[in-house]
Amino acid sequence: MVTVIVVNWKRADLLGRSLGSLARQTIPAEIIVVDNESSGDTRPLEQLFPDVRWIHNQRNEGFCRANNQGINAAHGEFIALLNNDAEAEPAWLEALLGCFRREDIGMVASKILLHDDPRIIDKAGHLIYPDGQNRGRGTGQRDCGQFDSEEETLWPDGCAAMYRKSMLDQIGGFDEDLFAYGDDAELGLRARIAGWNCVYSPRAVVRHRGGMTLGRSSWRRIALIERNRVLLAARHFPLSLLWRNLYYYALRIAGGIRAAARDEGEVALHHGIRGKALLAWGLLAGDLSAVWSLPWTFYKRVRRSICGAGSRKLTARGIHNLILQNSISVHEISTQAAVR
Repeated sequence: MVTVIVVNWKRADLLGRSLGSLARQTIPAEIIVVDNESSGDTRPLEQLFPDVRWIHNQRNEGFCRANNQGINAAHGEFIALLNNDAEAEPAWLEALLGCFRREDIGMVASKILLHDDPRIIDKAGHLIYPDGQNRGRGTGQRDCGQFDSEEETLWPDGCAAMYRKSMLDQIGGFDEDLFAYGDDAELGLRARIAGWNCVYSPRAVVRHRGGMTLGRSSWRRIALIERNRVLLAARHFPLSLLWRNLYYYALRIAGGIRAAARDEGEVALHHGIRGKALLAWGLLAGDLSAVWSLPWTFYKRVRRSICGAGSRKLTARGIHNLILQNSISVHEISTQAAVR
């Protein structure tokens, strides 16, 4: 009934722990590992976990294409994703699966805690800022039970999530043009526009190391996040929000500068003049890459409005309201990153 997909890139040490947590699940599942830029370092794991199906790529295909490979090879009615730097509690899959009580539920989000300090929340579902930047709900907060109720959330974090396979068959998988970062937001918003809902399960607990692929202070990571933020807005935002994108972006940058003066937020992770320069370069590189990709992105937007009108359930006003009702404040998005 369930297929779990784990994408790996040069982290066999972490992958072994992730697979070990899947071996302890309370319900059986098909497990597929998509190993990007495979170099043979996972061979001991293939012997240790003989029931796992392996897909080896000769180059790094990115998070989106690798997950799509796994989805296309999956036999399960439900598709779960687990990062190679995350470890799931034994009841994780069972809790996720138990949330699909209605036919309109297409996604379920996990309660993701910090691996080194599980008293701190990494993400409990997702929120979004009106310029397209998405962040975890409750990121950095101490877990005091404030997210212990099963409830609707915007969409799940791709680190640890479950999707209905029939939903993915209808709307398509991950947008491979994004490569990595922000891809779960694009898929989630596309699903919400098509009328699918998302539920958050507090019993589906995962511990996440985070930032293990490129590193939190990597300018390449910043560039991908920034590019995909712009492309998400360009493809899916209604014009009522899209024309104000620069305004919201300027507010967020100003908030980030204020937070950095107090040694808080994303900017505080980039130490010294060199760190700040790399951050600025990452943002600029992301924006330039987005400008290059905008014509194709707008083409996809127009094509969807013409060819995919039948699957579109939310109007432009509905999308506008969905985003604003699930928006994160400037203060929170400016200050939360440093505690992760």
